[in-house]
Amino acid sequence: MRERWVALSTLAMLQIVTIVAGSYALTHEDFTLSAMTRQTPPPVVPAESPSAPVFTSGPVLARGGDGPLPPKTTLARELTDALGDRALGGRVGAVVLDAATGQRLFAKNPDVGITPASTTKIVTGAAALASLGPDARLATRVLQGGTPDAVVLVGGGDPTLAGPAAKKDGPYPRQASLAQLAQRTAAALKARGVTKVTLSYDDSLFTGPSKGPGWKPSYIPDGNVAPVTALMIDSGRLNPAQSIPRVSDPSRHAATVFARLLSRYGVAAGKTVRRATASPGAAELARVESAPVYALVERALTLSDNDLSEALARHVALHEGEPGSFEGAARAVQKVMKRLGVAQGVQVYDGSGLSTMNRISADALARLVSLAAAPGRPELHGVVSGMPIAGFTGTLGNGRRFTGSDSKSGVGLVRAKTGTLNHVNTLAGLATTSDGRLVTFAFMADRVPYTAEPVLDRLAAIVARA
Repeated sequence: MRERWVALSTLAMLQIVTIVAGSYALTHEDFTLSAMTRQTPPPVVPAESPSAPVFTSGPVLARGGDGPLPPKTTLARELTDALGDRALGGRVGAVVLDAATGQRLFAKNPDVGITPASTTKIVTGAAALASLGPDARLATRVLQGGTPDAVVLVGGGDPTLAGPAAKKDGPYPRQASLAQLAQRTAAALKARGVTKVTLSYDDSLFTGPSKGPGWKPSYIPDGNVAPVTALMIDSGRLNPAQSIPRVSDPSRHAATVFARLLSRYGVAAGKTVRRATASPGAAELARVESAPVYALVERALTLSDNDLSEALARHVALHEGEPGSFEGAARAVQKVMKRLGVAQGVQVYDGSGLSTMNRISADALARLVSLAAAPGRPELHGVVSGMPIAGFTGTLGNGRRFTGSDSKSGVGLVRAKTGTLNHVNTLAGLATTSDGRLVTFAFMADRVPYTAEPVLDRLAAIVARA
């Protein structure tokens, strides 16, 4: 009975969080700068004022830490037994922390750098929230070209920008629309008496290679990720409802679609589009903006969105004064981690975790989750609210996770980010123990013979019922 009551109570609170998040998204949909200049602004639109509202995860975080610490001996015995499973392979890192104090409740190889796979997105998300701020938005713009009948489509590094084939009622958060940008551009041009234009596109915001270090050649053909560019629609998918195929040149594809949309709204665009660089100070004709960064981080974590994570990492690079490249992002994320006091044990080469070169320790991940859950760090709470809920959402709601007899007790009680590559399985997140204590954990294995997901689920369930 107690277990059932705890599960129902937790689910009720999670529903409250969902309602709060939805209400915030609805009421702050048009939260933008109140004044625009004719100078070319940065692609990241900051919050309107220091008093702008900051999303928090509400009662789930507030109640954490109220209960007593779980008995270390019992917890250690159960976790040690589970960690002996041969499915985990030859190298495992495991840490459980008390979220309130940072005290280690359990550790095995806590400081060993392990390939993190998509749990890297926890680092990327925290860096984006800390550097850009939770209420910043990514802007895609159309600027005046060198002549009255020339326009430049300027990519703002928003891979969620929706093309005309995207569902109108797509997943939260609501996406900026290329069709709306075309409609606004056409209206501005026609107001000036212009009905025929030459279109070019500027994707120079991001620089360097479009494929990450340590990426396998199959990642793009298999639909895991698109080439990283500052201008794309539907995350570089040819069909937004399918992961494959990805277009080979997302920037040119987006500009070509934009030209067709302009024609739909009464402005003829030439059949040929070319890459160009917008002039500094060029007049802005139209813009659309992404959802706030906190919502983008939530999406990236819940859906394990590789394209969005790579874009967020590059925006961190630009905001930290680094080039918008893989190298710049790696340096910038490390800077932010140092400011947050959690850089030790973190070495990343991309933002998504596809790179096999990344190394993060279990202790570093568990500590970063604790920081993100801290009541005093509301700007980071999007990391926690974006983590999938066991048995319900994202990569933990796919019908394969937390279904075993030794793990289903964690359904609704565990919130965690998954990570999967060949021979790599990781899981990092948080749970409230049976006595109401908020704890964070990281379980990582990168020499897995086949799959260790059921074992990781069992480990997290042990923590939740401790």
